[in-house]
Amino acid sequence: MEVERLLAFMEKHGLEEFEYERDGVRVRLKKPSVQLVTSSHVQHAPLHGAGTHSAQGSHAPAPSEAAAAQKGEELHVIKSPIVGTFYSAASPGADPFVTIGARVDSGQVLCIIEAMKLMNEIESDVSGEVVKIFAENGQPVEYGEPLFGIRPHGKK
Repeated sequence: MEVERLLAFMEKHGLEEFEYERDGVRVRLKKPSVQLVTSSHVQHAPLHGAGTHSAQGSHAPAPSEAAAAQKGEELHVIKSPIVGTFYSAASPGADPFVTIGARVDSGQVLCIIEAMKLMNEIESDVSGEVVKIFAENGQPVEYGEPLFGIRPHGKK
C-alpha cells in the first residue's frame, strides 16, 4: 500500500512529518510525539529545538540580525515550499550557498531541499542581506517552515 511506503520512507530518513501530493490527492503524515509551532507570523515565533546556524555555532544573534532588531525592521522570510531534508551546500565538502551577512539577488540559489531523492533548489525571491538562517544542514524541514531571514534592499 502507498501509505506504508510513505511511512517506511519517513522512518528511513528520520522525518517527523511528511507531506505528499499526487494526482490531486494530498497526504500529510505526522508523528504524534512532535509539537510544531504553526503561525502566520512565524518570523516572530521562537523556534524550539531548532538551533540557529551561525559562524560561531552559538545561539547568539548575528550582528546583522541584532541591528535589524534594533531598527525594528521586518525581515523577509523564505519558507520551505516542500517537506524534505535541508542542505546548505551542493555537496558535503562544498561551501554553503549563502552565509549570514551574504548579499543575495532575487533568483539566487539559497539551499537545496531533498524530497524523495529529488534535489530542489530553493531560490531567493528578494534581493537583500541574509541575516538569519533558521534550518540546519542535513536536518528535515517541513512545508512552510522558515529557512532564511533576509533584509530586503530597496522596495519589493
